[in-house]
Amino acid sequence: MDSAYLFGITSQRNAWLTARQAVVAENVANADTPDYKTKDIAPFEDVLNQIGMSMVADNEAHIAMGDGFSEGVARTGQQDWVVNTTDKDVAIEQEMLKAGEVSRAYSLNTSIVKAFHRMLLNTVKG
Repeated sequence: MDSAYLFGITSQRNAWLTARQAVVAENVANADTPDYKTKDIAPFEDVLNQIGMSMVADNEAHIAMGDGFSEGVARTGQQDWVVNTTDKDVAIEQEMLKAGEVSRAYSLNTSIVKAFHRMLLNTVKG
């Protein structure tokens, strides 16, 4: 089931949400710190646009043509998310709204994966 692209996207989205929640928590924790500016992570949509639907390989022998990686093949690995620092001071209300967005997105991802998993199981049974 790991080959289903939906599971990969939701897993990556959950990793992004985890990183965003950590940045939001850092903003809240440092709200009273002098000269601390709000941080946020680049939107997940931007991350998807950068990655696109390119082929992926985790070993040089996979999908290789000639010597080394072929064009358009990206290595898999740990994702580093881009954290942007703004010139704004921390607004607790805004950070709480972001935390709520993260919570709702986790719930949505979980619901989608559960529904897709049930559909796959019913297909295999039938």
